[in-house]
Parts: sequence; structure tokens; C-alpha cells
Amino acid sequence: MLNKVLVCVLLVGLALLVWKLGWIEVLSFENLKAQQLVLQEWRSEQPIKAGLIAFSLYVLVTALSLPGAVIMTLALGAVFGLAWGFVLVSFASTLGATLAMLVSRFLLADWVQQRFSQQMKRLNAGVEKEGAFYLFALRLVPAFPFFVINLLMGLTKMKVWTFWWVSQLGMVAGTLVYVNAGTQLAQISEPRDVLSPTLLGAFVLLGIFPLFARKVLDQVKRREQISKWSKPTRFDANLLVIGAGSGGLVSAYIAAAVKAKVILVEKHQMGGDCLNTGCVPSKALIRSARLAQEMRDADTYGLTAHAPEVDFKRVMQRVHEVIKAIEPHDSVERYTQLGVDVRQGTARLISPWEVEITLNTGEHQRVTARSIILATGAEPFVPDLPGLERIPYLTSDNLWQLEELPKRLLVLGGGPIGCELAQAFQRLGSKVTQVERGLGLLSREDEDASALVMEKFRHEGIDLKLAHQALRVELEGPQGYLIALDASGQEVRLEFDRLLIAVGRKPRLDGYGLETLGLLPESGRTLDANAYLQTLHPNIFACGDLVGPYQFTHAASHQAWHATVNALFGSVKRFAVDYRYLPWATFTDPEVARVGLNERDAKEQGIAYEVTRYGIDDLDRAIADSQAYGFVKVLTVPGRDTILGVTLVGPHAGDLIAEFVLAMKHGLGLNKLLGTIHIYPTLTEANKFAAGNWKKAHAPQKLLDWLEKYHRWCLGKH
Repeated sequence: MLNKVLVCVLLVGLALLVWKLGWIEVLSFENLKAQQLVLQEWRSEQPIKAGLIAFSLYVLVTALSLPGAVIMTLALGAVFGLAWGFVLVSFASTLGATLAMLVSRFLLADWVQQRFSQQMKRLNAGVEKEGAFYLFALRLVPAFPFFVINLLMGLTKMKVWTFWWVSQLGMVAGTLVYVNAGTQLAQISEPRDVLSPTLLGAFVLLGIFPLFARKVLDQVKRREQISKWSKPTRFDANLLVIGAGSGGLVSAYIAAAVKAKVILVEKHQMGGDCLNTGCVPSKALIRSARLAQEMRDADTYGLTAHAPEVDFKRVMQRVHEVIKAIEPHDSVERYTQLGVDVRQGTARLISPWEVEITLNTGEHQRVTARSIILATGAEPFVPDLPGLERIPYLTSDNLWQLEELPKRLLVLGGGPIGCELAQAFQRLGSKVTQVERGLGLLSREDEDASALVMEKFRHEGIDLKLAHQALRVELEGPQGYLIALDASGQEVRLEFDRLLIAVGRKPRLDGYGLETLGLLPESGRTLDANAYLQTLHPNIFACGDLVGPYQFTHAASHQAWHATVNALFGSVKRFAVDYRYLPWATFTDPEVARVGLNERDAKEQGIAYEVTRYGIDDLDRAIADSQAYGFVKVLTVPGRDTILGVTLVGPHAGDLIAEFVLAMKHGLGLNKLLGTIHIYPTLTEANKFAAGNWKKAHAPQKLLDWLEKYHRWCLGKH
């Protein structure tokens, strides 16, 4: 802070000095014309000295963003001629502009980045991707204020070298015009005569040209990509969707709702992972496991505690019954009634508009569509672990075929899937060991949230092996062992009856013809798509786990809306997908839910924030339910009630977060939340009390002191 004050004082001092010395009056057009012959004579007598002084003054004026740069450009043209004048102005203006940019960055960038964090995050992303291109276009138009560009670019995260060379190149045309005008100073009556309407129009066209050229190049590239194939003159469908998981089903539903002809292709089970191997079965299993734990803890509620007799086969039977009960929502019959042409088989891209479908009956079909949406989902990632191929390991895909409860289950992975299943199986009676190479579970969450989950896990008997790196799997007869390096670098042997691999998921990319169209990404990466969810081919879109960056059912649905609307109506209006208010939850006990920034993210991104907490252990309903644990943590803009993000840990956190999602989406601050009536006694009061804690921390103390004096005065004895 002190350094910034010193720089400010120095800059103000230099500006005052320039003003005091009369340089503002010197840098007038009338004075330049009057002194032209004197300056030219001085230059003839002392060319090197004159060049150095002129160069230095130009740098000083532009670095301080003082008026007079145009007059100086004309002056250098008049005094040094076109060639030398151009060289001096070109390099002096770029150096001065870069210094002005650095001053702006030093004094203001941190404050602006923090104060307008969300807006600047998007701007920085755009600058990183195409900032040089747009800076070049602005520099081509000399009528655009020179100093404004310098100051604005200083507030972004554009690299200094990029700013330098783009400015050097982009100002060539304008510099030549003004320097050349300076050589003809006698014919100019005032500076604005330099930019005639015709010349100004030419510069505007010159500035627009790069933007136009960029569009043309994009079109050329696209044409090159599709030149191998001939576009059909007629199409079988407006939209063809590959994959009937969450993303694919929502895409097909929306297309049918707006009366488009849509074909939906699914090679396996309707409903995808969410219905068959993910959200639905895992939550059904978690519910059974929670009841088992409640039986153990029944004495907490004044009832006799019992160790539950778990019929695991019946538990899994219930899981499949739940799937079957929900199946009609995602069935072929329902979507056919909605107007979707559902075809069960494998789809393979032949061209940007043509797909070959191999039906499950063996029949082959070729269909064409104006637009295609890829929604092929993801599958469990299985690490290349020596010895793993020798055992029938479990994943979130095949776990649901278990009929016998593992006595000793080893869960490899500490993410949401690993944590949910580890706790569920421990509660159902397995002896669970959970191995995680990081220092804590749920690495994307804040440490306090992770710590609360780990405390609960240890209390329930889960053996957590943190900072353990899996090396290999060994078998000794029927007994399996995971060999891992612990935190001290020593090898340890962890025994198990069954091993569950839960170290993440990877996109399904194989077998869809992506390589034919050049869509196949590098190994381990998701499919590339822009903000409108378009792939390399603008009529082919992607959504869901295939494209990321969030692998949630509701994220896939959110993307599917954008992909479908852009596919059907993109020629009229396109919508960029927005993840700012996307919530998520991990359904452990306690549940962990969040939306927006958490402290980990804010620190990594350098975003200033305040933290307000409310402990759910103080909430009446939580105490009545004997679930008094967890917290609400709200991040706000310093000094304001604007919500940057929320982390909620505790019972029903996944439900409670919805109020904060709504508030953030519609720009409602904590004051509005505090003013909303919440039913007593409910868990939702935790949200209100968190807002109340923020209000207390920002209470107007001086006003309260005056009110206290006023109320004492009202008592009479004054």
C-alpha cells in the first residue's frame, strides 16, 4: 500500500511539474506552428540531442496520459521528417503506452479484480484467448482515445510483451498518417483537419477489417473441415441425439416440445448412468444405510438400540425396485409418446450430418440431421494398477450386481462417489478401509467441510488411509492386498475381500466415429466445445459428462437446454452456457453442498471475500432432531451483502442450498434473505440465521450508540 501511495505522489508531482513548466501551453497547435522553423533549425544543429529529448518527452507525456500526444506526433513529423519522425513516434508511443499500462495495473488492477471479480474473471478469460486480436483492432483506429486503451488493458491480465508488440504493430497506420500530416504542417489549420471524414471512415473500416477477417477465416476453416463431405439437400431430422442419459433425454424432450423432428439413439439403457448405475441406485442404497445407522443410534431418541440385521440381498433388491419405479420417466414408451423417434442401437458419425445406426436387432440404418448432439456420458476411470487385472474389482457401474455384502471392502478414492459408497457400506456392516492419495477427502471442498466429513467417518469406524499412494494389487490365495506408499514413504499392505475403484470418471469417446470427423480429443481429456457447446463442426454439439467441466446430472440437463436451443435456433439467437450458479452436493452424512465460490477457489483466484458462518449445532430444529452438527458458510463481497458463494455442511444440505442458488441467480443479497419469513422450527432457518450473523457484523455502531442515548433520554431522567 505504501508503495502505491509513493507512486501516486510521484506521478502527481511529475504532472504538476509539467504543468508548472508550461508544457501544456507549449504543446499547443498554435505554438507548434509558430515555432516550427526554430525547432527544425535546432534539429539540424543537434540531431542526436534533439531526437533523444523528443523521444523522452513523448514517452513522458504518454506514460502520464497527459494531453498533447497528437501535437507531439505532428511536431516530430514537422521537425524530423516522415522516416525519422515515424521511427521516433512509433517506439516512443509504444514505450509510453506500456508504462501507462503498467502504472494502471500497479495502482488499480488488484482493486478492480477484487471489486468486480465475476465480471473480470470473464474478461480475463476473453483477453487470454483473444485479447491480442481485439487490442490490434482498437489500435488501428486512431480516433479511439489512445490513453483509455492503455489504462483499460492495465486492469486485465494481458501479458506485457503481448501488449507491447500488438501496440507497436497496431499503431503503425495511425502513426504514419499523423507524422505525414506533420510534414505538411503549413496546410493544416487545426489538428482535427488530419482526420477528414473520409480518412476517419477508412480507419474505422481498417479497425473492422480484422474482425471481419477473423469471421471469414473461421468460415474458411469450417469449410475446410467439411469439404470432405457433401451436405445433404434434405434431412431426415432437425436434430439427432446420441445417448439417452440426462443430457440426451432433456435435449430430445425440448426438441420434441418445440415440434422439431428428433431422433434419439441409445445403445444400452434409457436413463443412462444416473438412473441405472449412479444417482438413483446410490441414493437408494444410502437411504437403507442411514436407517441401519439410525437403529444403532436409537438410544439417542429414547429407544432401545439394536444392531441391524442387514439382508444385503434384499437391500439390493430394493435398489433395483427403486430403479424400476423411476424407469417409466425415462422409458422408450414415454419419449415415443412425446414425439421422439427413439432407436435402440449404436450410432456412428459418418459425416457432420450423417449417422450410421446399428440397431440392437442387427439392422443398419443411415440417417441425416441438420444438427447433432453428442451426449454419450462418462464411465469409471480405472487406473493402470499392476495386478488389478487379476481380481474382479468393483466400480460404480458393476457394484449394483453384488448379492453378498463384502466383509472387508477397500475403497480406492476419496471423491464424492468413493465417500458416499464407503459410508453406505460401513453402515450396512462392511469393514471399510478408504484409501486417498491426498491429505483429505473431498479435495474440491474447503478443509473445514472435509474435516467434518472425516470426523464422522472415523466415528463410524471407517479406516481412513490418507496420503497413501496405491502401487499394486497382490493376491495370496483368495486374499487380496493393496500395496501402497504411506505418508512416510513406507510400503503398507492393506487387505480386502472386495476392492472398489472410485478415482474418477472419463468421457465415453470410443465407437462413435469421432475420429472420422477430427473430434477425438487428446487422451484423458473431455470433448472440446465452445461456450455455445459447439464442437469443431458448428452443427455438432456436445453436453453432459462427455464435455464437462462438471459431471453432475443437473449440469448435463443445464447444458442440454443450451445445446438444443442453439442447435435448433442458433442462426437467430445463441445462448452461452453459464455455470456461475451451478450447485452440487455430496450425499454423505453430513451432506456437503455448495454453490459459487468457496474459500479454496477464492484464494486460488485472488478474489477478496468476507466469511460469515452459522453453526447448525445452535439451530432449534437440528437440536430437536439430534442432528446438531454442521455449518452454513457464506462468502460475500467485502463490506457488501452480495453473495459470492455458499458451503453448507449438515443434514439436508443438498436441499437447503437451493435458497442460496435462487438468491445468487437473481442478485438477492443477505439482507433480502434475512427479510424473508422462514417457518419455525425448520432447518431452513439456518440460512436466515447466517444472514443475521452477517447483519450483526455489519451493524452501524455509531447509529446504535446514538439510539442508545436517545432511548436513555426517553426514560426521562436527563
